[in-house]
Amino acid sequence: MSSITLPYVPHHVAAPPTKENLEYADLAIIDISKASSEEGLAALAIELREALLKFGFFYVVNHGYSQTQTARMFDIADVPFSAVTDGEKQLYASTRKQNGMLQGYTLLQYADNDGQVRDQLEQYCINRDVTKRKHPEALVPLLPEIQEFSKHNYFNVLTPILRLIACSLELPEDTLLNKHVLDAVDESAVRFIKYYPRTEEEEAKTKNVWLKGHTDFGSITILWSQPVAALQIQTREGKWRWIRHMENALVVNVGDAMEFLTGGYYKGTIHRVVQPAVDQRNYTRLGVFYFAIPNDDIKLVPMVESPVLQRVGIQGRCEDSEAPTMEDWRKARTMAYGQSKLKNGKEDGIEEEVIHGVKIKHYN
Repeated sequence: MSSITLPYVPHHVAAPPTKENLEYADLAIIDISKASSEEGLAALAIELREALLKFGFFYVVNHGYSQTQTARMFDIADVPFSAVTDGEKQLYASTRKQNGMLQGYTLLQYADNDGQVRDQLEQYCINRDVTKRKHPEALVPLLPEIQEFSKHNYFNVLTPILRLIACSLELPEDTLLNKHVLDAVDESAVRFIKYYPRTEEEEAKTKNVWLKGHTDFGSITILWSQPVAALQIQTREGKWRWIRHMENALVVNVGDAMEFLTGGYYKGTIHRVVQPAVDQRNYTRLGVFYFAIPNDDIKLVPMVESPVLQRVGIQGRCEDSEAPTMEDWRKARTMAYGQSKLKNGKEDGIEEEVIHGVKIKHYN
């Protein structure tokens, strides 16, 4: 699409990268372009397996979008927040609380943090088929670009990652792709999230945590790296480490669905959003995501045909007979977000809830 024909969008000015000396996670960098050859695929599958076992997070580079194209998407991502009135936003609010559907806005102060502070983040979710729901007027001219961006995430990023994970499990390359069929029904989506600064009083009440430690409910989350340092992951040893911004790279992680499907071999990593680095605290944090979710009818049972899983042993999160479908799991997780009352766990700083018989932990 020629830049001459693109609709005008105000430029989103991001924060300069932090200069703070933070404790960063040493994530693997996966050059996804190498997956185009059989030799590259085999080598990357080994790299990816090690990255997922160590952290559950990794970077992706050479994904096919230029820095200019990425910057354009961040400009577009700000439109549903800065170019739509509060009244119009209400007309396009999601129905996540009623039926677990994320499409549309999750408005400011949706979630409760310990009964003390409502959240200061705003979300706009667009199904990978942008025609499934109507959108605010300001976004309508931009829908073709958002649709192309969604397809790029699916074909150029998600597809090779799923092939790599299947190879790492010694399964046919299309095993996981067959659970993420493009023309089937699911809620894979592009999501824009904007985090706003909070008062010092609110920071003190929540111990500087903006979004509690959690796992994602889908299979693969693709975060387009942005400069505000606020994302942290919990290492396998239980330490919190920051995610470093890498220009025009992607930060990728696995979620609950992948943990179900791999019998606990690839575990979803706990991650949270905290108050940004000191030199970035007056900036909003704008996130661009693609959340990949298996098709709704996929039953979340381990892929026992994997020779790797047979060797290491399968640790399912529930009995196969009680395993939810992806539709059941995503609706339950989505409806519970920010609404259910959590119970204190056995460990300090950990709260729990039970969904479909599966224990979910939330970390402060």
